[in-house]
Amino acid sequence: MPKKKIRIDLALQGGGAHGAFTWGVLERLLEDARIDIAGVSGASAGAMNAAVLAHGLATGGRAGAQRALWAFWKGVSRAATGGIVPSDLFGGFFAPWSPATWAKPFLAASKAMMSPYQFNPLNVNPLRRLLEDQIDFAALTDPAAPRLFVSATDVRSGRTRLFRNDDLSADALMASACLPMLFQAVEIGEDAYWDGGYTANPSILPLIEESPANDLMLVTVNPSRREEVPKTPGDIVGRLNEITFNTNLVSQMRSVAILRQQLELDRAPPARYSQTLFRQVEKLRVHRIHDDAQMAGKGSHSKMNTEWRFLIRLHGIGWRAADTWLAAHGGDLGKRSSLDLAATYC
Repeated sequence: MPKKKIRIDLALQGGGAHGAFTWGVLERLLEDARIDIAGVSGASAGAMNAAVLAHGLATGGRAGAQRALWAFWKGVSRAATGGIVPSDLFGGFFAPWSPATWAKPFLAASKAMMSPYQFNPLNVNPLRRLLEDQIDFAALTDPAAPRLFVSATDVRSGRTRLFRNDDLSADALMASACLPMLFQAVEIGEDAYWDGGYTANPSILPLIEESPANDLMLVTVNPSRREEVPKTPGDIVGRLNEITFNTNLVSQMRSVAILRQQLELDRAPPARYSQTLFRQVEKLRVHRIHDDAQMAGKGSHSKMNTEWRFLIRLHGIGWRAADTWLAAHGGDLGKRSSLDLAATYC
């Protein structure tokens, strides 16, 4: 690692309980005082990690961020065992928070063609109270907080809505993590939102364009490739889920690769891209922390597993992935990309 501080941006992918992997990555990065986090973009669980991280940094520095992340994920696990809302409320509606019976209410609702407006008419979600209790949203507007970019999907238009520091709230985070088959759309003003992972998982181009950092770190939890062709219903649905939630990230990174090609050919950027983004891409260095082999073995159903032992295991996998990356590529920060965009995303 270089001796001077290096400003980096973080792009945090969503993935339910698999966001605990990202928690582990963040903890390892926070342990290295030479890394300065300038901006964070996230969707769904990535958005939760981003907001909790920013809250912790603004209110207590690196140690505060570590404490805040630990407390948040511990709170998620407690919610699973009835710490916020009993898991048997509404005949098992909150069972997705219990690893033993995560799929039962969803499957039952699907067979009966029920929506969350029917099997959860009061629109209760245990995560809301956790966010309200553990995040000081006013602190996110502090200049000491990283720039935040939280994505949600506008139900009516199908477009991405980005929430930044000034307009972030518990509702915005709930919108970013709203799976439409489990929860009612989150209404903010006159608009309704679903999970941000459908349209930006996470949002990359605004992060590049608006943040002053020149090093972009992708933290991905969804495996980009599987060698086995899925054949069981569960495996098929799981792989479709991974592809769906990877597609937009791949598209955005291809756009970055295209802009790089234009730069190499000394050409003007396509009209759909701003000159500011074009200039930022020229200086951009891209990196990625992941562990596709370990995460692929967890299966998509485990994204609903919030048992503390499982979350801690994922945290450990993420911490080790970041530690391994720093040992191999820490010296690249501030100097060069460690990720071949063309080979990875084109």
